Amino acid sequence: MGNMSLKSLLIASGAVVCLSMPAYAQVQDEETTELDTVVVIGRYTVDQEIDTATGLGLTVRETPQSVTVVTQQRIEDQNLETIADVVRNTAGVSIVEVDDVRNVFNARGFEVTNYQIDGVPLSWSLAGDSAETLADVSIYERVELVRGATGLLTGAGDPSASINLVRKHADARELEASVTGSFGSWENRQIAADIASPLNESGTIRGRFVAKYEEGESYIDLFDSDKQVFYGVIEADLGDSSLVRAGASQQKNNPTAPLWGALPTFYDDGSFTDLSRSQSTSANWAYWDTVNTNYFVNVDHEFSNGWDLQFNYNRLINSADTELLYLYGTINEASGAGLSTWPYKSDGESIQDSFDLHLSGDYTLFGRDHEFTVGALHSVQDADTYAYAASGPNAYLPATSLYDWDGNFPRPEFSSVGTHDQDISTEQNGFFAATRINATDALNIVAGARVSSWERTGTEYGVTQEYSADDVVIPYLGVLYDLTSNHRLYASYTEIFQPQNLRTESGATLDPIYGNAYEIGLKSSYFQDALQTSFAVFSIQQDGLGQPTGGVVANSAPPEQAYRASEGATSQGFEFEVLGRVTENWNLSLGYNQFEIEDADGNDVNTDQPRKSLTLFTTYGFEGALDGLTVGGGFNWQDDIYSNATNPVTSEPTRIEQDAYTLANLMARYDFNDHITLQANVENLFDETYYSQISYFSQYRYGAPRNYTVSLTYRY
Repeated sequence: MGNMSLKSLLIASGAVVCLSMPAYAQVQDEETTELDTVVVIGRYTVDQEIDTATGLGLTVRETPQSVTVVTQQRIEDQNLETIADVVRNTAGVSIVEVDDVRNVFNARGFEVTNYQIDGVPLSWSLAGDSAETLADVSIYERVELVRGATGLLTGAGDPSASINLVRKHADARELEASVTGSFGSWENRQIAADIASPLNESGTIRGRFVAKYEEGESYIDLFDSDKQVFYGVIEADLGDSSLVRAGASQQKNNPTAPLWGALPTFYDDGSFTDLSRSQSTSANWAYWDTVNTNYFVNVDHEFSNGWDLQFNYNRLINSADTELLYLYGTINEASGAGLSTWPYKSDGESIQDSFDLHLSGDYTLFGRDHEFTVGALHSVQDADTYAYAASGPNAYLPATSLYDWDGNFPRPEFSSVGTHDQDISTEQNGFFAATRINATDALNIVAGARVSSWERTGTEYGVTQEYSADDVVIPYLGVLYDLTSNHRLYASYTEIFQPQNLRTESGATLDPIYGNAYEIGLKSSYFQDALQTSFAVFSIQQDGLGQPTGGVVANSAPPEQAYRASEGATSQGFEFEVLGRVTENWNLSLGYNQFEIEDADGNDVNTDQPRKSLTLFTTYGFEGALDGLTVGGGFNWQDDIYSNATNPVTSEPTRIEQDAYTLANLMARYDFNDHITLQANVENLFDETYYSQISYFSQYRYGAPRNYTVSLTYRY
């Protein structure tokens, strides 16, 4: 369907945004434990087994780490559209909005660099400059977040958290379909469809298709968005013991006049600027087109002895094509002029091929049954980026006044021949094994290890990238003890590593940075697991972080800065979370997180991440005269943050600060019948003005002001 016909359909339907979901709960047989057959709808908790942390297929309560699962119900209730929206509304995880395309996620004081799709690790570009963090969640059944180090399954990364995206599967045995249209603030319009159906009479072959189109403007002047999402999957039962799943997804983002960077912080007298939330620094000719494509094949076979073999192949292709304008410097408070310009044109593509194989099953030892899994991963990622220099009389012209900036800034000529700024190949191989030993009815021990190798070669902006880590052993240990049938104590020790391209004065490459995470907690359940709580105390260390020595690498030409390994940073804190149904009609999501993080010298680090945060969202469905009506609301609160900067006028150190703030949100939904639903969401109800970024290039970005979305859904 072309864009014009789709736009006409949008206008005809009079709607925008809301993710489709099945109307009724599927009932789980108590003896059923197979992954993907247990689907709990209408709640904020799930009974599914997850593979994000250990690969053993444990439930959330059986996993000896802090885990949050954002269910389909929460995604719908809170009108969450992208992965960034999910992170923004999850306790203990924070987001830094770099600009209109890039975002950085953080947890427990460290950046989140570990991502998975259906449990298979994948790599993203820096801050997601191919719009990876804006991936639409309409194609996912749920989002799993495991906090702490996750090196057992993800290999290299940071000791922060891992985000696992669980795709929607073609598991419908009869036709199910939904269509949602919506409209909202800044002329945003969307239409989405989700269709699942058996493809043969017996239902052994099934298909599912998801499509979404979105267009609109923004609270920032000039910006226009255009997004298309497609997803298709076919599943086939090969007898009673084998399942084959194959599919593909693609998301295209074609924004016009996106911001590259943020707003200038200083006037030319050294004071702080106070620009409007709608202020743009982009040009009308600017664009940042991205395409994210994923092809995948999954094979699952269960042997006669109950053991299960799974094979996964993923090809992930992320590309970006840009023409951008960056403004920087100081401005005159009276005139709004004074900024310099940097036009930029590039195109790039990253292709990652991942092969994942693992075998799992039960075994008997000392008269008790235990679980075991063993697996291997091979992943290769090739990334290439070309940049095209600006030229001609319009290149690097000084910016006109920001006070009447309309985006009509002259477009320069760009070279037709690009420079190969990035030519990088990254290969990762890993072998892991883990077991859960059921020592007694109340005591379980989870133990495992991964042997991982990682290598990066190539060039990046003229700098040779050639470093690796071979046969790194990553241990995992967890202990769980049932105080009662509803209360489970746990403790865990996990690790992760991150190679670094730094050398000592003698010329030796520094060992990888090691992240160690210790965690003790209590997980409880109430009302037959409908309501779950968790409390965790954690301590995370990142050791081996390279620090300058002041000297140079011996015999290096030109001279290369030398480094030494330090003890790095330590983060300590606690988390508390409540998820689920308080009553049949009352859903609740409540989370609190608090930590402190310091370097080896006791100095605060990563101060742009909130040390304390609290999230709450709750809904209540009425009965009787108001049957069909659900109302809800909540808030996200975080304490003050700051970043250190140097005043470009006075050369004095200064801070860019954001005080503590609260964002309130409301929703209401009315089910006219079993098929038609109308929903409204309001975000930032009290129109709080706040910074969503103060950490990059001594600039700042405003978060979104008050906005609304109204959606209409038809389900078959």
